[in-house]
Amino acid sequence: MSNYDYMFKDKLLGHPAQLFVLFFTEMWERFSYYGMRALLVMFFTASLMDGGWGWPREHAYAIFGTYTSLVYLSTLMGGYFADKKVGYRMAVVIGALLMTLGHGCMAIETPFFIYAGLTLLVFGSGFFKPNMTSIISVMYKDHEIKKDGAYTIFYMGVNAGAFLGILLCGYLGEKVGWSLGFGLAGIFMLFGLLQFWFAREIFGDIGLKPVEKSLAMQEEEAGEAKLNPFTNLEIGLGAIAAILGLAWILNDPVSKISGGANDLFSGFKNMLFTGSGGSHVILVALIMFILILILRIPRYDVVTRGRMLAVMFFAFITIFFWAIFEQAPSSLTIFAKDYTNRILEGGAATTFKIINSLMTVIPLGIITWVLWKLFTRTFSKYALSNIFLALSFVIIWGIALWMLWTEFQVDIAEVPASWFGVLNSLFIIAFAPLFSKWWESKYNPSANMKYAIGMVLLGLGMACVAIGASDIAPGAKTASVSIIWLVLVYLFHTLGELCVSPVALSYVSKLVPGRMIAFMFGIWYLAVAIGMKLAGVFGEASEGIADEKGLSYFFWVLTAVAVGMGILSMLLSPVIKKLMHGVK
Repeated sequence: MSNYDYMFKDKLLGHPAQLFVLFFTEMWERFSYYGMRALLVMFFTASLMDGGWGWPREHAYAIFGTYTSLVYLSTLMGGYFADKKVGYRMAVVIGALLMTLGHGCMAIETPFFIYAGLTLLVFGSGFFKPNMTSIISVMYKDHEIKKDGAYTIFYMGVNAGAFLGILLCGYLGEKVGWSLGFGLAGIFMLFGLLQFWFAREIFGDIGLKPVEKSLAMQEEEAGEAKLNPFTNLEIGLGAIAAILGLAWILNDPVSKISGGANDLFSGFKNMLFTGSGGSHVILVALIMFILILILRIPRYDVVTRGRMLAVMFFAFITIFFWAIFEQAPSSLTIFAKDYTNRILEGGAATTFKIINSLMTVIPLGIITWVLWKLFTRTFSKYALSNIFLALSFVIIWGIALWMLWTEFQVDIAEVPASWFGVLNSLFIIAFAPLFSKWWESKYNPSANMKYAIGMVLLGLGMACVAIGASDIAPGAKTASVSIIWLVLVYLFHTLGELCVSPVALSYVSKLVPGRMIAFMFGIWYLAVAIGMKLAGVFGEASEGIADEKGLSYFFWVLTAVAVGMGILSMLLSPVIKKLMHGVK
């Protein structure tokens, strides 16, 4: 029996109670992140009269892409400190504290505090994000067959938080005031911190401060591959690539917002070929990173080398998945705001209010039921954690019921632009249990087929909005497209996300040696970070394409990219299966 088998004796919904402590901690962190994120682009682009900063869309997309990419890049730092210095649990606490302070800063809304808040959120996410998944990986080390299902349930917590954050922070930010939306995000990040802190002992010795081991001890650990330390050349190349890449990410919005006056790379312009200096710099950084992989991967043993190549392939597909999927808080939110008919009257308004009420109350009721089930397992030993968790739900219920009551006091229904983002989380909550059962059944598709299905579904979603935008003339700044097209986009994108995102975490943990888990999660989030920044670049490009060829053309291009990547993943299935060396 392993050290952690005791967790599986007294199960909650088929999994240890510890998973659901992480579920609720992650839920409040995602509440704060997605609640703030739903408002960010709209806050930057809203007119000064509406309390915003009045930025052009291109500037908002640039800083949004930089922020979201830095959130994922910072996980490299968080993974390192957790592995080497503080342990997973303390890293989660540090991250939650930094994010609480970050959201508090953003509620003040001045330029200094907005930028300070975003900086704190970046570093907080770096400590928090990779180490939650690392704790799960250790918990399920000897229960691999349950791991896909565990990550999918955990992903329900992610999306429950995103659902409530977008719904409530978005509503308060758009209808009442930006600072209230930003501030509410901070309050519930604090609840997540307190709930985790007072229940931390439930994890036993998982995630404690790491103990130094000799090289021989590390190599002798069960099934571990021989160590492959970085050479001085690789460290040097990595440092240069990291500095250049980070400088490009930070310089991109600064140079655009300043009109080129503060462009760090203006001296590199047209040195190698026509184009911006930033393009040359990021190309050099990419070449250096590829060179590191070429130098390192051949030195691993055959099995580890093959599995790491499989991870690299999945990471490559993941870049394009997130670049397209993350149009939701940028170009798709602007599409909802400016090109979608969001004013409903008469029967349509009443129908929306009823649907919105059911969408709010039913998922919140289900999550509250899960909370009650957790209470029955943990209240006697971890009362304070449960009390803070209960208090947070009392406040959430109060805000939700107040919102619904307020909306029923008026005859029309104005759908908030941020509201469409809740559909993703709602569909996750609805479909995640079905996908979890699918992954645990005999019909479980291979890793490549999951990616292929996910990318094709992503393409179908973009095709829906492309069809909906087909009548919008090039250069048009407003339109009244039916909301049904955005509903379909989020449905197909959610189904695609369930095929890619939660199972990706599971595959990384299966394919890499145990001592590299937190670091490899960091590498994985590097791919996600590239996708996030690319999403911002795509969003910026949408403005020029919309003026010249129309919005529909932009969405059709994304459709083609997504479907093309799905076909590639399908065709390479036999090759990747061989590289995985028996990992299913």
